[in-house]
Amino acid sequence: MNEVYSPVVPDMSPFLKDTFIPKMFRVRQEFPRPKIERDKLPGIIFELLNQEKFSSRVKSGMRIAITAGSRGIANNDITTKAIADWVKSRGAKPFIVPAMGSHGGATAEGQAAILAGYGITEQNMNCPIVSSMETVKIGMTDEEHPRDVFIDKNAYESDGIILGCRIKPHTAFRGPYESGMMKMMAIGLGKQYGAEACHEQGFGNMARNVPLFGKCILKNAPVLFGVPTIENAYDETCKIVAVASEDIESEEPALLKEAFSYMPRILVDSCDVLIVDAIGKNFSGDGMDPNITGTFCSPYATGGINAQRVAVLDVSHESHGNGIGLGYSSATTTRVYAQLDLAAMYPNAITCTVLGGVRIPIVLRNDKECIQCCIKSCNEIDKSNPRVVRIPNSLHLEHIMLSESYWDIANSGKIDGLQVESEPEYMSFNSEGNLW
Repeated sequence: MNEVYSPVVPDMSPFLKDTFIPKMFRVRQEFPRPKIERDKLPGIIFELLNQEKFSSRVKSGMRIAITAGSRGIANNDITTKAIADWVKSRGAKPFIVPAMGSHGGATAEGQAAILAGYGITEQNMNCPIVSSMETVKIGMTDEEHPRDVFIDKNAYESDGIILGCRIKPHTAFRGPYESGMMKMMAIGLGKQYGAEACHEQGFGNMARNVPLFGKCILKNAPVLFGVPTIENAYDETCKIVAVASEDIESEEPALLKEAFSYMPRILVDSCDVLIVDAIGKNFSGDGMDPNITGTFCSPYATGGINAQRVAVLDVSHESHGNGIGLGYSSATTTRVYAQLDLAAMYPNAITCTVLGGVRIPIVLRNDKECIQCCIKSCNEIDKSNPRVVRIPNSLHLEHIMLSESYWDIANSGKIDGLQVESEPEYMSFNSEGNLW
């Protein structure tokens, strides 16, 4: 057997040391901010579900499956627990099912670990978490060449399924159903099989496949209703609703449009270099949300900032080494490279049939060299005054950094919602070349 050697990252400092890094200043971005306080959520959920339309569907003694996904949804722990508590208040027996396609390395243990990272544990929820990759066939899609539809076996064998999820724009396609209840059924409950079946025809067909599979599940599985949330631009819950199973098809598109209206963005339209302090599955299924960063994996969705180069400096602790999305950056650091868990990344990429997100970009020893590499490799820019934008991640965009080249426009009042918070200063690097 051949030995496997870890690659040595070369010292590029002699090549990059003279590359100018501009001064940066801090700005605040303001967006509409409707918000539901965390402590109000259980009461709202109980009030919604106590309506006859929903309460009549859950009876004493029933075993009820509640879905929980892999995304970093605001207040996911408290909304999931509130649904479980409400089910118990009806005399029924709730259990939580990880509904996340192939995430978590496509293993039952990996999916349970993802939920635990969000505080969704049996102890915290006070009900069982039943994690399994076993599925059962429940029907076939309604199309010229029908395909088998499978869902989580434990959910299917329950007396009823409640869809806990979030509605928001998808990162790779556009359609009336993107990330939400339909996708939670088709891909989340479908486990690795459902994810692969929906993705195998590519993102160009996802807008068609998600409702095809979702409608089959609505017809053949015991879905009772959904309790989706919508978030504002600050990663806060701003709306929660209950939608009966028979109304999901008609009501979800309007909820998606509302979610679009709350999406944050980087208020400058373009830059030479975008610095992303950290990527991670807790920020976006793509590691960094291309609706913000412009780093789309497919041509079927557009938006975000137009950046010539993207520097990724770290992977979040909550992502457990899943650096999917890194492949759409231009350069990264040894800190990121050392954390990567390829066993968690590759099943996700192979299942969704998009391999670009798990490619390894050029790896530099530290933050400074990573940023310098991106600036130096830009074409047709003013390298004495490059346009650089720095964000903490693609989810939290209230406070970001802009380079001095944006100083005049930022102070002109011409960009609505942008407020300057500091004077321009050079970024501070420690002795290892990393940002403080």
